[in-house]
Order: sequence, then structure tokens, then C-alpha cells
Amino acid sequence: MNLTLNNGVEMPALGFGVYQNPPEETADSVAEALQVGYRLIDTAAAYFNEREVGEGIRRSGLDRSEVFVETKVWISDYGYDQTLHAFDKSAGKLGVERIDLLLLHQPVPSRFDLTVEAYRALETLLDDGRVRAVGVSNFTPETLADLLERTDIVPAVNQIEVHPYFTQPAAQRANTDQGVLTQAWSPIGGITSYRGHGERSTFDDPLIREIAAAHERTPAQVMLRWHLQEGRSAIPKSVRAERIAANFDVFDFELTTDQLTAIDALDTGVRRGPDPGSITPEAFGRDIPEA
Repeated sequence: MNLTLNNGVEMPALGFGVYQNPPEETADSVAEALQVGYRLIDTAAAYFNEREVGEGIRRSGLDRSEVFVETKVWISDYGYDQTLHAFDKSAGKLGVERIDLLLLHQPVPSRFDLTVEAYRALETLLDDGRVRAVGVSNFTPETLADLLERTDIVPAVNQIEVHPYFTQPAAQRANTDQGVLTQAWSPIGGITSYRGHGERSTFDDPLIREIAAAHERTPAQVMLRWHLQEGRSAIPKSVRAERIAANFDVFDFELTTDQLTAIDALDTGVRRGPDPGSITPEAFGRDIPEA
């Protein structure tokens, strides 16, 4: 199942994420995911495992053209020339000449001038054919609107936290209104099970478990199907082979309209990940090594 981005590029709707995957486990998990059938791999410079993602892709034996590679520029490399060099670092580690989708990892509200310059570098990379599509991550409706006012190319994707307990309807609407595809990170709510908010994890939610039982599926499969039927891209992560396979086995059943609506209604409005407004170079800066 593919989704068509606003520049006509086709991207697999369901991808494999490697956030917090230890580098020593990343190559094996990426190769396993590609063996199962995933064709979109999502990583980031700040995950410090791009090199292992590239190794996993090579290990799979698939032709480069068969794998959609997505990565992100960290805020420490924002600025026009710095971001152009960030592409070189990521491409070098991944072992590719062209990146399919390159995102800015976070907005930096306190230095939005640097964010804009970084995005202008993405526009140059797109014009030069070194990336196939460009986008952003963790942008709010406000920061997205600010970016659009000061740049020329509408982002193809905005990757944001979306799961049944945090659906970000305003951000999703803003994305849709601008022709930007919403891509969900933590799509099955893994972040709800280890952030210590004292609330029930999405995996244990009675409604999700009831829907899963009705379809003879796992709660994770139900949540991924919810994303796909509502038109989002989703990038679940795992290092366990059985879960990697199960998370991809979501294309042969369908949730009802009532079930989709019921899952939507689970939204608590509580963000589990970092507040995008809190991202500053002083607090979140980290050195991204050379290739």
C-alpha cells in the first residue's frame, strides 16, 4: 500500500522505525523487516544508527530502488551550509547517493531563522535531485504556517506523535489543509507504556483489546490498521522478529467506521513526547559525527 506525496513521489504507507534501536541490533532488525516485506525504513541522524540501517539494507539483498529511505537532520546541523553538509553525513553513513525523504527533525522556535535556512537547504537538495522529497517532523500548526510563509516548497510530510491516546486533530487538519501527509511516530503508543504517566498503556486499553478480539488480531495490528484507514503513514518499531512480522500483517482486514470513530475518541490530549516548543540548541544540541 503506497501513499502519493504532494510532489507525486510514492511512499509506502507502513514503514519500519529504528528510534532507540541499539546500533548493534539495528542492522539485523532492518534486514528482518525488509525480508518480511517492509519497504520504508525511517531513521535519523540523532538516532546514531544510520550506518547500521545502511548495512541492514545491503544485507537484505534488495536493489536500492526497492527501499524507500527516510532520515532526519538534527537541530545542531541547522543553517543553510550546515544542513547541506548534514545531507552528506547522512548519505555517507547510509551508503546511498540519494535519500528518498529528508526531514527537519524538530522546529527550533527560539532560532526559527536557522530552521528556515535549514529548510531552504532541503529545497536546494530537492532541486538538485539529491533527495526525492523533503519534509518536517514535530511541527505544530503554528510553526508549519511560519515555515510556509518563508519558504517555497510545501513539505511533503510532517512526522508527528500520533497514537490513540494523542491524535493531534488540529495538527492533522493543518497538515491536510496544506497538502502535507501526516506520518505517525509512536503509532501504536509504545511511548504510553514507558513514560510513567500513571495511565493505561494503549496496548491494555479495553476498547482496543475488544476490537482486536473481534478481528482476531493484536492491539498493535488494530492501531496500525486505524492509521492506514485514516490515510496516515505509520512507522512502528521493534527488534523482535515476531513483532516485526505481526506489525506488517495488517493489510487483509478492515475496521468499521464505528470502530475508527471509537478509537479516535480515546484521545486524551496529553503529549507523551517532548513539547516542540521546548526544543532549544542549548538544551538539545548534540554533535552529529561525520560519515
